[in-house]
Amino acid sequence: MFDAILNGLSGLGAGFVNMHWSNPVMIAVGCLLLYLGIKKDVEPLLLVPIGFGAILVNIPLAGLMVEGGFLKTIYNMGVANELFPLLIFIGIGAMTDFGPLLENPKIFLLGAAGQFGIFLTIGLALFFDFTKLDAVAIGVIGACDGPTAIYVTAKFAPHLLGAVSVAAYSYMSLVPVIQPPIMRLLTTEKERLINMDSDAPPASKTAKIVFPILITIVGGFIAPKGLPLLGTIMLGNLMKESGVVSRLTKASENEITNVVTLLLGISIGATMDGPLFLKPQTLLILAFGFLAICLDTVCGVLFAKLMNVMTGGKINPLIGAAGISAYPMAARVVQKEGQKYNKFNFLLMHAVGANTGGQVGSVIAAAIMLSVLQGMGLIP
Repeated sequence: MFDAILNGLSGLGAGFVNMHWSNPVMIAVGCLLLYLGIKKDVEPLLLVPIGFGAILVNIPLAGLMVEGGFLKTIYNMGVANELFPLLIFIGIGAMTDFGPLLENPKIFLLGAAGQFGIFLTIGLALFFDFTKLDAVAIGVIGACDGPTAIYVTAKFAPHLLGAVSVAAYSYMSLVPVIQPPIMRLLTTEKERLINMDSDAPPASKTAKIVFPILITIVGGFIAPKGLPLLGTIMLGNLMKESGVVSRLTKASENEITNVVTLLLGISIGATMDGPLFLKPQTLLILAFGFLAICLDTVCGVLFAKLMNVMTGGKINPLIGAAGISAYPMAARVVQKEGQKYNKFNFLLMHAVGANTGGQVGSVIAAAIMLSVLQGMGLIP
């Protein structure tokens, strides 16, 4: 009996004995994420559970990520099978207003232009000898859309999930820092002063209802492999615009999204095990993710400049920066930047149109990539 007690006591402190050098480093990273989320209000809904999950998984011998462990069970039931990101997409759809996009349909092109950085980054990742599936997961960071990045990575490159997720949400929160210097570099003061008319009639209720149905059907036939992504965001939007299922809409916006965000965040943190996470590959992923968002901004602004020329000077090129999927953050950045040069310049609604186009564009870009991979025989 006494010997048994002594043997049991000898197990105390075993976590310190079995600690890998990378574990305290990642615990510090987890604490940094908690600091950013709590003190700096940087994407707290994700960074707080991610940071805490990173701390938990880096305590040796806890068994949280072995089969049957607490975190592994959550991971298997919602991340490994892509359920959590899709449920969040329903909530995103329920919170998105496509009205400004429908009022000015040509702005949708900016949402497409804002995704080019994804494909350029994929090419660069391939050049650095990443596999095709890994390159796609890295490139999709440029969508500036956390759920899209998580969905694609969890499905085809789960070993990169921690790095890709942290990069996606960190850079999304840094959009107000990353974009303005690029916007100023690529535009002239005369272009930044352009006022855009807002005399378009508001989108009809019928148009708002038909839009998600039409996009689902057309997008599904073009890129069927990405239909889960496209279908869920459009389902959420259809519920919102139909006005007949307000209880489901509110649940999607609030309770479902909040619970799933918590479980998703702690699951992502659980993939940040020190020996697996701290590799030179991780630094490359972070660098490529930053580059992807910069290239998205560049392509969006340059395409808006082209539209400005083609419309006889009626498009302010600044709104091209809103063609990414960081909704509505990118639109607010455009509005703020525009009013620095012309306090009577109200670009917000035009930027919101481009931003919602980017929301759809990022999903369609991911859908196209998945369908191409299927056509290449890399995925079933």
